[in-house]
Amino acid sequence: MKKNKVSIVVANQQHVAHASQICTMIEDAAKIRGTGIAKRTPEYIASKISEGKAVLALDGETIVGFCYIETWEHGKYVANSGLIVHPDYRGMKLAFKIKQRILQLSTQLYPNAQVFGITTSNAVLNINFKLGYRPVTFSELTIDPQFWKGCQGCVNYDILQRTNQKMCLCTGMIYSPRSKKQLLSNVFKMAKAKSV
Repeated sequence: MKKNKVSIVVANQQHVAHASQICTMIEDAAKIRGTGIAKRTPEYIASKISEGKAVLALDGETIVGFCYIETWEHGKYVANSGLIVHPDYRGMKLAFKIKQRILQLSTQLYPNAQVFGITTSNAVLNINFKLGYRPVTFSELTIDPQFWKGCQGCVNYDILQRTNQKMCLCTGMIYSPRSKKQLLSNVFKMAKAKSV
């Protein structure tokens, strides 16, 4: 597959047509890794795209990466979810660039929120560490039942249920509003250095 210059963009209505392909990429990645991942419907992904609460990596018109924003407890918590890069485009640091951009968007849209995520992926854990996240217990994450309901499609959901949502195979990661200023400063410095 020919790889042109990949652009990282905030999604809008014109990108809704990619929703089914994004879901397929997410499901395929879960099967390959053999670990848990919450299932998403094309309708749900389309809603995030339409609301401008998603970031896409595009090679021309081809979708090659994705991540979206979810809010919980009336905007008190924000999760960056569904991070995916097409297998043909891995090793290009696209996941980091997507995660970096979705973090910028999250803090622009929800400046007072706690940004968090849960993952079983070592690659995502490493990206989060580089961006300033720290591992936390699930008790530091949202208590919104709708967030945890999203885990029902995961193969490890029984573990979460048995522990009363106190632990699973996922690692919870968060950074506090105090560290956001430092994080954004680092993100903008990295972006500026790359543009020079």
